[in-house]
Amino acid sequence: MKLIDPANPVRATWFEDQGWRLDAKPYVSETYSARMTMKRLPHTETLGDLTERIFRPGIFKRHWTNSEEYGVPFLSSADIFEADLSSLPMITKKLFDRDPSLPLQPGWTLITCSGMTAGRVTYARKEMTGYACTQDVLRVVPTEGILAGYLYTFLASRYGTAMIRGGVYGTSIKHIEPPHLANIPVPRLGKEIEGKINSLITEAMEKRSRYQEGIVCSTATLLRCTELSYLLDENWHAVRDTGFTVSGLNSASLRALNFSPRAQSLINDVKSTDYITLGEVCENGTLRTGARFKRIESDSNSGVRLIGQRQVFWMRPEGRWINQKQAPADIIQKDETVLVAAHGTLGENEVYAKAVFITGRSLSSAYSQDFLRINPGPSSPITGPYLFAFLRSNIAFRILRSMSVGGKQQEYHPALLRDLPIPLCGKKDQDRITEMVRRAYRCRDEADALEDEAMALLETAIREAAV
Repeated sequence: MKLIDPANPVRATWFEDQGWRLDAKPYVSETYSARMTMKRLPHTETLGDLTERIFRPGIFKRHWTNSEEYGVPFLSSADIFEADLSSLPMITKKLFDRDPSLPLQPGWTLITCSGMTAGRVTYARKEMTGYACTQDVLRVVPTEGILAGYLYTFLASRYGTAMIRGGVYGTSIKHIEPPHLANIPVPRLGKEIEGKINSLITEAMEKRSRYQEGIVCSTATLLRCTELSYLLDENWHAVRDTGFTVSGLNSASLRALNFSPRAQSLINDVKSTDYITLGEVCENGTLRTGARFKRIESDSNSGVRLIGQRQVFWMRPEGRWINQKQAPADIIQKDETVLVAAHGTLGENEVYAKAVFITGRSLSSAYSQDFLRINPGPSSPITGPYLFAFLRSNIAFRILRSMSVGGKQQEYHPALLRDLPIPLCGKKDQDRITEMVRRAYRCRDEADALEDEAMALLETAIREAAV
């Protein structure tokens, strides 16, 4: 339980500042400490004075579509943290055009305002321009009097998040409303420091855009080089598997999903080119899920961060800290391992069958047993980055899902998985695709480093000014 510092009891003026709320949340120690730090600064301004508006759209009915011609990408309160925004669900343009508060603009700070994760902060990147966003996300629109990157950095800092979460209310479902944020004090640290922080964030977001462009381009290039470019526009939902017959069955599988005509059509398309099976790629390499294990809690000083299936796809993955010595060795991955979410359900927006690439900074984290670990063997003609460029495609996503077995929780049929065809192109093209993926992930790591530098600069400046 978190308690207020007895040396600094709740004062009547605090109740007035919080609209006479009587729940304890606004007055707990982290919020109090952050506000007291802000009071010691020589110059602060309230968030309400530094923003054109803090708002969220009203509740609206979703009309979903699978057609890019008639749809607009839609971001949920979890999707705003995604690293790759290329496979979002879509709402209809007709619905989108009715509500001018739905589209996002780059430079806005986005804050989740509903649910158990209320108070998490991120930045509206260039890729989000014009995308629709849920009413469960607050939009903070800065005025010309403050730099967007600096304002985001402060709100995402431990000072900003403490004061934001201090405004959370509710029991079963947590909420934050715009008026609860208007009085948050924002430190003004001078044009030089604020400009430096903003420049770091601006550069970081440019590198995030290069990351997004790089991985999308790697997949498109691979399909073009293997003469499968017509599958870039493949619409899985254009037809349905209504009724079909299959002959030549054996004991390997009797499940209809494993013989889906749409999936078989994609498999035949890939096999019409030069290809190699996933089993051949991973001969003397790795093709398996992780070992199950009991989590032994630890801390950031002595443990390792364990990343699960949902968080691994975030731009800055979060996880719990566990004792590495009490876990199997395969929670730590080799450089350029491809992980594929290996357990889940078949919902369109679920992560099951999505792929992620492990390199650079992500090597320092641990990964749960719920991932398929894929490492090409020493004799494989293709590299991990090339394999990832294919496995992140919608084609591979659909084929992998057709190989599912299980009841509520799905996993992959091992025999079918080994037969997954991987298209091949010439050595020069393979090298070019490999370098695209590597360069994209270098940009992502550099973006993380720039954000960390901006955050460190901000917190150092606040501590020095608050003395």
